[in-house]
Amino acid sequence: MDLFDLSGKKALVTGASRGLGQKIAEGLALAGATVICSSSSDRGCQQAVDNIKKQGGSAYQASVDLSDDKAVTSFAEKVLTEHDCIDILVNVGGTIYREPAVEHSYVEWQKVIRVNLDASFLLAQAFAPSMMEKGQGKIINIASMLSYSGGMTVPSYTASKHAIAGLTKALANEWAINNIQVNAIAPGYFRTDNTQALQDDKTRNAEIQKRIPAGQWGEPEQLQGAAVFLASSASDYVNGHILAVDGGWLAR
Repeated sequence: MDLFDLSGKKALVTGASRGLGQKIAEGLALAGATVICSSSSDRGCQQAVDNIKKQGGSAYQASVDLSDDKAVTSFAEKVLTEHDCIDILVNVGGTIYREPAVEHSYVEWQKVIRVNLDASFLLAQAFAPSMMEKGQGKIINIASMLSYSGGMTVPSYTASKHAIAGLTKALANEWAINNIQVNAIAPGYFRTDNTQALQDDKTRNAEIQKRIPAGQWGEPEQLQGAAVFLASSASDYVNGHILAVDGGWLAR
């Protein structure tokens, strides 16, 4: 359907080396977008780029340390110089640190906030002006089930994901008038590196699957449809929304 066609659009996906980011990048490419796949290492997105090209799509890879604010700003400037504009920004890149709150390292707290929150804001801030000039743009942040609840032993991650939900709404309020839609996807429990510890914990794994009405963990490919929807003209009147893709977790 034309509503979901991304032909001629340029997308940047951070955290595209694996997991959710890689599959979102591949999904956008399948819908016709040219995708810049970004990760923390120089050749980290080779698999994503290769997969996209095998499917007849167009992709490039880039690298940036999302924990370094100056590096993030310089990266955005370089992307704009090399690609002229970004129509779709998907802030997937993130990190998690697990430790009880009493013992939680402040150094790790700062790193999680810089990667999960600060980098998303800086990239949105950097690309919004060119979107405004074109009169359209899509920004998709990655929230979490922990945008709604507190979790255990992940206070920095929870704080960052609550903040991402708020930031999404704040930017949507400011930029909707410029025909820029800012939304977020809140993935449920998906099989990724970030959730490996939970998957490996037999007791917790069983509890999670029992709580999910769908009865199973999500697979990264199952986020592609939501990402394409929020990146396409099908969502032109959707703004400031946190779209849960969770197998029914929040409904239970």
